[in-house]
Amino acid sequence: MKRFAIMTMVLLLTFATACLANDGTLRDASNAAIGKIQSDGTVRSASNAAIGKIESDGTIRNASNASVGKISGDGTVRDASNAAIGRIQSDGTVRNASNAFIGKIQSDGVVRNAQNASIGSARGVKMEWAAAFFFFNFFK
Repeated sequence: MKRFAIMTMVLLLTFATACLANDGTLRDASNAAIGKIQSDGTVRSASNAAIGKIESDGTIRNASNASVGKISGDGTVRDASNAAIGRIQSDGTVRNASNAFIGKIQSDGVVRNAQNASIGSARGVKMEWAAAFFFFNFFK
């Protein structure tokens, strides 16, 4: 019975750790929490203040609820004036308006810049949302 209790505890701790690792926390290159994107698209700062939202249709709103951009279904990123400012490809590659490679969101959530250096992580966050935060600075 004691062995069963220990095994159950280990499994619960493993599950809890896995959930926390994929909780939407945004981290910088030194692994410090810099924000969070919740499953409903609410974007929060490191101090947990709401700083924006990404709606289900791709509309990006700031803390004042003003539309500041949009991510289209094809991955095109547009600013508030509807000008294309970049693109997020299905493999996580991020390009600017000139089609130059500016970074990548890996499938494991690691965010890399154009020089392939890790600049942070966004585990449990949709690639498009992570790119909006790290590369297009909608929430700064």
